Amino acid sequence: MTKIKICGLTRVEDIDCVNELHPDYIGFVFVEKSRRAITPEKARELRKRLRPGIVAVGVFVDEPAENIIDMVENDIIDMIQLHGSSEFENAEYICGLAKTGVPIIKAINLQTDELPTGSDFLLFDGVEPGSGRTFDWNSLPKRINQPFFLAGGISPDNVKDAIEKVNPFAVDVSSGVETNGVKDCQKIKALISAVRESGD
Repeated sequence: MTKIKICGLTRVEDIDCVNELHPDYIGFVFVEKSRRAITPEKARELRKRLRPGIVAVGVFVDEPAENIIDMVENDIIDMIQLHGSSEFENAEYICGLAKTGVPIIKAINLQTDELPTGSDFLLFDGVEPGSGRTFDWNSLPKRINQPFFLAGGISPDNVKDAIEKVNPFAVDVSSGVETNGVKDCQKIKALISAVRESGD
């Protein structure tokens, strides 16, 4: 069955919602320019409230490796998601992070990036990552030799179609389960129900 990641959690209410609905992954965004950005201190508080069994993913853009390693070692995150440039987040950088022993997701820009080496998962999010806009799923590489997350404008309304056409390892959703810029628990519930129905 396709796994589910709800990204960009910022509030206690968000944690309480996912604790009830139990997606496979949740995401904390550590990118200053993002409206969903939180500090490591805030993430630590939210993580303590998170139900065991839900994997906490840290989302980064060209972040110094030592900062990420520190969050792993302090049990703030269980998994690393990289959205930066292929020049900064290169194979050597990814290899250094891999020494933490936690899985790594590397987001790919379909227009400019080659598929990287060293990450455990890929993430496809179109030309404008984080925009919440869908992209042409037919533009995905024809042969992808490792599991991948699919992001970009996924919502309760189109997630079944995405799974049927692309068959991702996981869907990664943020704006598609928000109302007025904050997570909407009813939309999260609808999305999770749709994904699980697609696997029946």
